[in-house]
Amino acid sequence: MQQIIANNRQQTAKKVKNVIYAVASGKGGVGKTWFAITLSHAFANLGRKTLLFDGDLGLANVDIQLGLMPKHDLGTVVSGKLPLEAATMQFEEGGFDIIAGRSGTGNLASVSANRLHTLGEDIVRLSAVYQNVVLDLGAGVEKTVRNLAHQVDTLFVVTTDEPTALTDAYAFIKITHMERPNTDVRIIVNMANSIKEGERTYNTILKACEGFLKFSPPLAGVIRRDPKVRDSIRAQSPTLVRFPNTEAAVDITSIAGKLA
Repeated sequence: MQQIIANNRQQTAKKVKNVIYAVASGKGGVGKTWFAITLSHAFANLGRKTLLFDGDLGLANVDIQLGLMPKHDLGTVVSGKLPLEAATMQFEEGGFDIIAGRSGTGNLASVSANRLHTLGEDIVRLSAVYQNVVLDLGAGVEKTVRNLAHQVDTLFVVTTDEPTALTDAYAFIKITHMERPNTDVRIIVNMANSIKEGERTYNTILKACEGFLKFSPPLAGVIRRDPKVRDSIRAQSPTLVRFPNTEAAVDITSIAGKLA
């Protein structure tokens, strides 16, 4: 299996246009970071040279979920001590690269708008050497979160069927659509009890968008509720390594395949 994945990576290298994805949510607790990690892993398994950028400027946790201790992180970049590309580390188990945030501190949440703009430009510049860049944004609708998503190709908004998650997801979509109406916004329904229930959850937010915004964001995919996801997070191990055939892994691999 590992040899097949390695061959896929080699065969598709330099053949695919680079695409920058941002992963957002109106609130925490909907599985946004897990989705960003696992989507990056799925892209890598398909042979895409992929970078996962932890853009949660307040509570970064990509490194925590994966049990990593990065030598450099986004804090050293924002402080001007390192260029962005120097903070990149290889995550060999998943076959993709990571730029870690700074865990356990809110210092980066107060970064100036100018510095965020420069950081966004650096991400675009660095993306030229990757086929896929996945930007894990912080939860919420704060301007610092939205600023990092200005130059992405596609913005995923992750939600669940919980009323507060739907309300906050709609708020994020509304503000984004008002600020940048041409943004390619797509919905991910996570932790659904079934594909049909996930589609019903999507239809709830779709009706709100169509009724109040005259905007119809498409459904990018439904990920079923799966206890193996929590097990993999607790073990600080990627779901696609620990439980590659579990329902959630199959769902997210399908989403990556459709995007590819």
